[in-house]
Amino acid sequence: MNTKHLAFWPRITKSLTVPETTLYDNLLVSAKRYPNKPAIHYYGASFTYKELLQEVDALAGYLENKLNVKQGDRIALFMQNSPQYMVAFYAILRARAVVVPINPMNTQNELEFYIKDCDVKTAIVGQELYKNIAPHQNHTSLQNLIIAAYSDYIPTDETNPTLPAEVTAPRHIFNQENHYLWKEAIDANLNPSTYSGEPDDMAVLPYTSGTTGMPKGCIHTNRTVQANVVSAYHWSATTSDSVHLATLPFFHVTGMLHSMHAPLFGGAALVILTRWNRDFAAKYIEEYKCTHWVNISTMVIDFLANPKLKDYDISSLLSISGGGAPLPEAVGEKLNQLTGIKFVEGYGLSETISHTHFNPPERPKLQCLGIPSFDTDARIVDPTTLKELGIGEIGEIVVNGPQVFQGYYNRPEETVQSFFEMDGKKFFRTGDIGRIDEEGYFFIVDRVKRMINASGFKVWPTEVESLLYKHPAVQQACVVGVPDEKRGETVKAFVILHADSVGKVTEDELIEWAKGQMAAYKYPRFVEFKDQFPTTASGKILWRKLQEDEWNKMKVGENS
Repeated sequence: MNTKHLAFWPRITKSLTVPETTLYDNLLVSAKRYPNKPAIHYYGASFTYKELLQEVDALAGYLENKLNVKQGDRIALFMQNSPQYMVAFYAILRARAVVVPINPMNTQNELEFYIKDCDVKTAIVGQELYKNIAPHQNHTSLQNLIIAAYSDYIPTDETNPTLPAEVTAPRHIFNQENHYLWKEAIDANLNPSTYSGEPDDMAVLPYTSGTTGMPKGCIHTNRTVQANVVSAYHWSATTSDSVHLATLPFFHVTGMLHSMHAPLFGGAALVILTRWNRDFAAKYIEEYKCTHWVNISTMVIDFLANPKLKDYDISSLLSISGGGAPLPEAVGEKLNQLTGIKFVEGYGLSETISHTHFNPPERPKLQCLGIPSFDTDARIVDPTTLKELGIGEIGEIVVNGPQVFQGYYNRPEETVQSFFEMDGKKFFRTGDIGRIDEEGYFFIVDRVKRMINASGFKVWPTEVESLLYKHPAVQQACVVGVPDEKRGETVKAFVILHADSVGKVTEDELIEWAKGQMAAYKYPRFVEFKDQFPTTASGKILWRKLQEDEWNKMKVGENS
């Protein structure tokens, strides 16, 4: 185990004892400590910790008494960021059931897989998503739907035309059997049973993205989630008076952990956006004096590209951090120049309920995963032999720690294949390729599946993208491998230009510039300008979609 990173550890302990309590206990304690303190701000409305707890208990009572939810039942949570999402998440835990967070971008066909895979009988749904899940009721295991209208939680006089349409949409009425309105469930005010949750209860079952096969449910207990809740709370220097801007989707483990669970653990306030909007983000940072913002690089890029940003006071921000995709160095430098804040990157997976690594806040490195978290042993190994590699050598990132999941739901063989033993410890194989520098910081090279093989040379798209961001006209870049008769594969860059550069920079000019920035086998042979990229709900660029489109074009050309 490499310990060089410990020289850069913040002035806090290097180990944390995981609480022998549950996630619901976190809410209970915060509500007792700060009953009248705002827990949530939502498009002009505010809710205290006391009110939050009351609604959580009321919904838990409804789940138990009306819908007969039992311990261990898997409950689908299919909605966008909102107060209801938080209430539903903790109510499911209060009933000792299991939260199955589902990406709200999933289509009707995609939803069937999740419902069947973990035998979902009850789902809590945003009304704008109802049409996607309703057809599965009574044709699968799905029986009950609780349907929520976000407009129930905004001020009645809120007439801002720029609010998301799903936030302002009036409550719909559903008369079908086993359809239950959120407001009716809360207003019923049914008492839940005596709470007896345990740290090793299964608490949440997030699914992998499925980029390398079918999605898999990752079994997380209160204990594994608590390990990262407490570590995030301490690492980010959260206090009861912190105000967290919640823009990452809560269904995703980073948003769930860092923008919901950790602030709630500390009694902090959350400012929730249902949809990303750079103007609302800046407006609410100023209005609520937001101190912490966890995001993804695409949000930072869009935020900084806002020509109206200078009109807002964002000086309250103390911490800006994120993960999912490396923040381009040029963007990080621009952010630092504007705010004086160094962007703190982290790294993790659904299998580790967010982070295994994060950068020291006082000594972060850009485009760097950071150093292993509390009580986490991370190493680089040869993907074939599983032999540990040394400083600078490129191999697979493997981790052992208290946040690592229990295994894949109903997939014992895949669970076994994902772990191996080394030095008497059980390590999880991440599938990510990385390296360690001489100071013990980890860097990702790329996903194994994303590597471009150009005439036998390995090209890592993330590296090429990072270099492209140094061009002043480039706002966003995504690099993929495309077919090439001579090279097998070659490099293509999709680029979104800054508004003031559109029409002033050509694709050929950008290619010529790139030639001087990187090795001959790396620079893009093709550049295509785009107005926008396809993205996931969490803001990650869907590079695979762009790449598949290119390969499909080639197939069409061959067959025509």
